[in-house]
This record gives sequence, structure tokens and C-alpha cells, in this order.
Amino acid sequence: MALTPAIIALNASGIKTAKKLAAALGAKVHGREGRVLEADVWFGNALDHVRDLFAAGVPIVGVCASGILIRAVAPLLNDKTAEAPVVSISDNGGVVVPLLGGHHGANRLARDIEKVLGAKAAVTTAGDVSLGVSLDEPPNGWTLVNRKDAREVVSVLLAGGGALILGDERADWLNDLPEGESIRITCSTLAQNDLGPRHLQFSPQRITVGVGCARNCPPDELADLVRSVLNEAGVCDAAIHSVNTISLKADEPAILHLAKTLNSPLRLFSSSELEMETSRLATPSEVVFAEVGCHGVAEAAALAQIGDLGELWFNKRKSANATVALCLNQKPLTKLRGAARGKLSVIGIGPGQAGWRTPEVSRLIADAEELVGYGLYIDLLGPLAAGKIRSDFPLGGEEARCRYALEQAGKGKNVALVCSGDAGIYAMGALVFELLDRSPDHLGVSDAARRIEVICSPGVSALQAAAARGGAPLGHDFCTISLSDLLTPRQDILRRLQAAAEGDFVIALYNPVSKTRRTLMAEARDILLKYRSVDTPVMLASSLGRPEESIRYRRLKDLQVDEVDMLTVVLIGSSNSKLTQLGEGPRMFTPRGYARKIDGDLAAVGDEKKA
Repeated sequence: MALTPAIIALNASGIKTAKKLAAALGAKVHGREGRVLEADVWFGNALDHVRDLFAAGVPIVGVCASGILIRAVAPLLNDKTAEAPVVSISDNGGVVVPLLGGHHGANRLARDIEKVLGAKAAVTTAGDVSLGVSLDEPPNGWTLVNRKDAREVVSVLLAGGGALILGDERADWLNDLPEGESIRITCSTLAQNDLGPRHLQFSPQRITVGVGCARNCPPDELADLVRSVLNEAGVCDAAIHSVNTISLKADEPAILHLAKTLNSPLRLFSSSELEMETSRLATPSEVVFAEVGCHGVAEAAALAQIGDLGELWFNKRKSANATVALCLNQKPLTKLRGAARGKLSVIGIGPGQAGWRTPEVSRLIADAEELVGYGLYIDLLGPLAAGKIRSDFPLGGEEARCRYALEQAGKGKNVALVCSGDAGIYAMGALVFELLDRSPDHLGVSDAARRIEVICSPGVSALQAAAARGGAPLGHDFCTISLSDLLTPRQDILRRLQAAAEGDFVIALYNPVSKTRRTLMAEARDILLKYRSVDTPVMLASSLGRPEESIRYRRLKDLQVDEVDMLTVVLIGSSNSKLTQLGEGPRMFTPRGYARKIDGDLAAVGDEKKA
């Protein structure tokens, strides 16, 4: 369970319990407006609020009736392996019920709450109840090597079988398992070659891996070097706590590939942090110091992560372009030192309606430490923005906004750059990559910012939202054109309008007007009238997905500039676009050619080709 839970309070009778939990867990109290007097985050509709949090993967602790939480998340239940923990607590704090995610943190969270409140945790997971331990959720610092076999092992134990505990590592948390020889459980860092449904392995994470490499080192070279050392040590990958290196290598493909292959977190240390480990190095190097500012990378990084209780186990090993060292700790490691690689999520939240926001976007927002964007867009996130650092920028501050987000990520932070619609369509996505493409001495961003991870996640664009509301106007070839001439020369816009008109595309016009720009919309209409009927359907879609949403239809010749604003997307049909009347009103569509198939024309064409 990586995220801090949200504590939901629906009634005044439960606020005392909610506040006590929030203080103990370092969480925020989410309170129902009009029902509770104190809260960190307010919400109106409990079902919508809980549903949004659950979709984002946020653990939920509801001080309320279980049924409310069940009804809220029920429409989203489809994969128990990916469900966030959901825990229900009575208003008086006497009963704790883990409802969902028992093997993904809910049972553990329930027991933590049990200790805080002096309550009774009603854990119902069969293995936890009968065996007193969750075999597929080992304590922090331990890893279950063959997780897929845990279910069969639990079934054997529940059927009356016993376990034989083997290995050289102490695991007191397994002491209450029934004894026997039905199954074996090995507790060791050493690789086992006979794991299966009757043999589980738990490995303590006591090993840190330190690596260094030349720029653009072949990924296979580093991976093979590390693998050879691990094989020599005889340890399994699950015993690895982390992969560690110097911050300068945060974007090195070979190191990123290695961390992914070993399924271990990558941690970064500055040259000054690594230099503090010089006295503990087995192979300090003046050459390395002259190059990067510390006397070693691989050994120093492994030591910096493991701390004072650990020691070098395998001194630096070298290949032509890479180095590796291993450190061994006395006990399982439960914390991560150093910095994570900075991450910037460039996300589109759609028109703003929570139901139109993708689950991936919601998860990225929930994971982010800091939110950056136009203030209105961040406000539209509602509960997902609660308790997070936010940096609001005004309209017109696009470059400053992107630079700031990139530089914050360059400090090792997890940052989300929030855009409306889709971030890659007339939004900040292109500007982010333009800044990354520039060097620091050519008005780009810092080297640290250029080493971050960048993730782009799609959102529902205004174009898509308008088309869905309107029917199917994009059923055939279409294009989009922005009428903003702030960054694009006016003549380029007119040239593109001319080409789109000649090509008979359905056209979506973004940024149709502004306070100071009123003529391009009329010019676009006049250009199109040279090629299309005066009766061509036009759709005006404003404030999509919001309470003030407005959908209007016009004929091309009747399109007036004063009907359009910056919150409007204008969809202009092709020569084939039509309106059809439904009980709820007109719907716009653009045929793709199926009429030929329906009417039999295509069959005739096929017969001609055969002849």
C-alpha cells in the first residue's frame, strides 16, 4: 500500500474517530458538507467522492456503514489483483472491517487501525483467520519469491496440512503456522531451484546493488555483468533491495533497463553524497573523482543505500563499460535512501467531468507529489487535489508553467502537469518536449530536468467530447485547426483552412475567437462557403461535460462570430455530413460510405472487378 489512505467521515458522530485515525496515519479527513463540522477536504456527494478516490487507487477508510462504500465502488469492481484497499469503521471506532484489497494492504491497514482505536478487526480472509498470517503479504523488507504458488499452499494448510520451515533466515512471523511436511517454506536470500505449489520461498531484502557505466553503455553488457556477480553470490533477485547509482546517470538506458529487469527501485545519490563513503571503499579511484566528483560510484552507491549496519560484500567488478558492487545488510532493509528518479506526468483530464477522466490519469494524479497547471484545471480535480502541493499558473503562462514542472521533477519529485482535454492536443505536451529538446545554453531546461522520466497519458479532447455529444460527425476523414494566431502566423492558418476546405474534411476549429481576435472565424466560414453548401451542418459545443454545457446546430451560412467563445469547439461538416432527428433532438453524422454497401452498389463494383 503505497498511498496514504483517505479518511471519510459522513456524520458528526464519526468525526472523533476519523480525526484520531487521521492523526495516527498521517492522513486527511474528508468530510461530508453539511454533516460534519471539521475536515481537511470537503465533498458533497459521498458516492461520487468515494468512487473517484477508488478509481485513482487511493486506499479508503470510511467511518460509516459498509453498504455506502460497497455501493460506491461496486461499478468499478473487475480485477481483485488491482483493487485499492477499502476499510469500513463504525462511528464509535469499535469495529473495523476490511471490505476489499485484503491481500493488497487492507488487512494490514485494518490491524493498524485496530491498534490505534483499540477496536476489533473483522478480518475475513480465510488464510489470515485460520493461519494467523497472510502468506502473500509478507512483512515489509521481505518478498515472496513465487507469489503465484501461494494460493495452493494456503489451500493445503487450510485443509489440515502442515509446513516445514527451512532456510538460514529468521522469520518469526511464520512461527504460528501448523507444523508438518505437507509443504516447505524456505526463508533465504539464496536462489532455490525447486519452487512450486508445495514449496514457497520468502527472501529478506538485505542486498543493495551499486552500478556505474559509461554513457550509452550497451544494456546487455551491464545486465550480464550484474547477473554474473549475483550468480556467483548465489542469491535470488528477490533479495535485492534496490539498484543504486550517481544522479548523473538517472537517464542512462542501461541502468534503467537493469532496474526494470530486477524489478527493483532505482535510487540516486549526488556526487557529494557518494564522496562521503570514500573511507569505506575497497577500490577508490582518482580517475573517477576527476570525472564525476567522487572516488567511486558502484561501491559508494551500494554503501550509501545500505547505511552503517551494512558492508561491502562483493567489491567492484568491471567490464569494458560498466561496474557493479554488492553490499549486504544484517537485517532486512525497510526504507529507501537517496532520491527517486524525477517524474513528470503530462496528463489530460478531459473536459473536467470526473466520469470522463481515465483511470490511468487519476492514478498518476494520486501518485504525484505536486500538481502544476492553470488553477481552474486543478480545481476540477476535486478530491484528488486535496492535500497536495499545487502550483497554479495563469492563462498565458504556458512556458513558465512547463519550465517549472520540468525543473521540479528534476529535483527528484513526482510532478503532474495538469491540462484540460488531451495534453498532446493544443496543450502543454508539445511545449514540454520542445523545452527538453533544447540544451541549457539554448534556453532549454537544466541537465537535471532533462534526465527525468516523462509519461504522457491521454485524455478526452474537446474534439472527441463534442463529437460524442453531437452523434458521429467524425465518422469519416477529419482535421483540426486552431484559429489562434498568437504562435502561428495568420497566413499559415488561412492556408490550412483553404487546404481543408478543398479536401472536404470535417473540420474542428479550436480557439475560434478571443477578446481581441474576432475576424478569423468569419474568414474561415467564408473560405468554406466557396466549397460547401450553405446548408452544411455546423455544431457549436461549449463547456462540455460541465453543468453549463451547451450544444447548438447552425447552417454554415448562418454561423455568427458572436455565438462563439474560447470555451466553444466548432465542428463543421463535410459535404456529406448530415443531421438526423431523434426524440431528444438532432444528431450530426458523417457517412463513411456504408450506404453503398447497404444499397448494393459495392456488390456491383465487386462483380465488375471479377469480370
